[in-house]
Formats: sequence, C-alpha cells, structure tokens
Amino acid sequence: MTIHKEGFKTITIAFLFVVSVVLGFNHIFPHQTWFHWVLYGIGVWFFIMIVRFFRSPEREAVKDLKAILCPADGKVVVIERTIEPEYFKDERIQVSIFMSATNVHVNWFPVCGEIVYYYYHPGKHMVAFNPKASLENERATTVMQTEEHKKILVRQIAGAMARRIKCYPKVGEPVTQGEELGFIKFGSRVDLLLPVDTKIEVFLNQKVIGKKTIIGRLA
Repeated sequence: MTIHKEGFKTITIAFLFVVSVVLGFNHIFPHQTWFHWVLYGIGVWFFIMIVRFFRSPEREAVKDLKAILCPADGKVVVIERTIEPEYFKDERIQVSIFMSATNVHVNWFPVCGEIVYYYYHPGKHMVAFNPKASLENERATTVMQTEEHKKILVRQIAGAMARRIKCYPKVGEPVTQGEELGFIKFGSRVDLLLPVDTKIEVFLNQKVIGKKTIIGRLA
C-alpha cells in the first residue's frame, strides 16, 4: 500500500492546517484541559482520514481479455439499459459504481485496447448517486476499443465533495487491462457503458473491488 501522487499536496495542506489549528488554540488557551485532548484527537483523526483517502493499493489485475474488470472500488448502484447520448448515441448497458469517501479512489482500465475518445466536462457537484449526475456533474469520458473492435466507455463522475478528476492516458495511446486510468478526489462515481450483448456478472448493491471483480464478459 502506497500513497497516490495526487495526494501529496492535499496531505501537506491538511498537515499544516491541523498543526496551525492546534498551535493557535494552545497559544490562545495555554492551560491544558480535556477539550485540548479532544481537539488533538479530532486533528489526528482528520489527518489519518485524509492520508487514508489517497491510499493506492498494490494489486495484481485478473488478466482476461474477454472479461471487463471493475474500474473502481465501491458498490454497484445501477445496472440498466440506457441510451448513451455523448459518444455512442445508441443503447448500451450501464453499470455504475459509487465510491464513498472511505473507498480507494484510483481508477483502472477495464479492458486492453486503444483510447479512441476522451472529453472532460465541467459541471455541477450533486451527490454522485443521483441519476442526473451522469449528465450534469463534472465528469470525464474515456472510450477504449479492444482488438476485437468492441468499444467500452468509462465515465468518471465527480460527486458533491469531489473537485478534481484526473485521467492520464491520451487519445491514440494503447492501454492495458488493470493499468491506472486516473483518480477522482473524494466521493464520486464511475459509469461503464457496455455493448448490449455483454454478459453482466455483478448485481445491484454488490461491493466490488477494482482490478479484481469481473463486471461482465464481452460476447
């Protein structure tokens, strides 16, 4: 387990904030009381939670070219057929994974292939499990094409607390199943838009693990 590079700046700011609050409070109220110890405890808890949020687990991906690996840790909140309006403009199977603030927020590529489309959309910051979040929140859309010419769309969606979406590879680059796609800071969601003949192997409210859980299999 390591700390993700996206967390270095935030962790430093959080550390300086906690230290400043503690030192400032002690300067104003130098006599130690039970309230001081409560404040210290809250400060330590806050800092640990920030550090924990940016953890980056070292996992071996399940290698299966026919399988669609889970791109994120979290819980499956949507499995349905829908019309995808941005890229495909036709019917797809949508599988959505909600990541709470306690989940790992690294995102991974679900398949091997080549990136054929990427677009970042600024937007609102509604709670990520809101159905409207897919189309109205800040989000980044990435489409991969496999060697069999199957196209998979991954949409990173910022939540109420998230303010930054990172996606590293660029259009035209080859990607490997389980390779890091990006990172979303704080509560958020990832949508998968899959071919309608995909065999889905997860169910609603299932807890899933990135790079480990198989979302479905391509026909």
